Amino acid sequence: MTNGVLILFGSLIILMMLRFPISFALGIASLFTATYLGIPYFNLFQKMATGITSFTFMCVPFFIIMAQIMTDGGISDRLTKFSNVLIGRVRGGTALVNCVVSMFFGGISGSSIADVSSIGSFLIPSMIKEGYDADYSIAVTCTSSVEGVIIPPSQNMIFYVVAAGSGLSISTMFMTGYLPGFLLTGALMLCSYIIAVRKKYPIS
Repeated sequence: MTNGVLILFGSLIILMMLRFPISFALGIASLFTATYLGIPYFNLFQKMATGITSFTFMCVPFFIIMAQIMTDGGISDRLTKFSNVLIGRVRGGTALVNCVVSMFFGGISGSSIADVSSIGSFLIPSMIKEGYDADYSIAVTCTSSVEGVIIPPSQNMIFYVVAAGSGLSISTMFMTGYLPGFLLTGALMLCSYIIAVRKKYPIS
């Protein structure tokens, strides 16, 4: 079994270093491991099909569609303007807005990747234009996007419940995510404000 794990992760790392697409790298590495362990290919593909036909996973593509609708419909821009009205008029206000709008966006789309791709596309250039360092602008956007993993609805919570099996409730997981999500947002805003004061970033 240990050799199988080494083959799985070793081949995956090699394929990624050779710049294979991640989906192909995962599939090929799994085939290598299944061949070594003697797992019938039919069982392997049957397990893959069973995984994607789970009723619980049906919500994930709808989360992705929702994020796309928010991006194309201008909802992301409206969330940013609303957040700017709330806390944007302080030093480093755009960074604080970045944290707050990520909280709102994550609470709607449930995806940190959708958060970065949607909000980052206009907030990062806006922060750089206002005088923020490029690396700081990117760091704030990427770091605040993890709020979408904690604040419900969260794709990762759904994946965890499905992987853990019976005994866990998705609704319970969602309810326990609000307080940590708000605390994380507050902590990120505090850190962003301290950095903005020290580096004398502009007042929005």
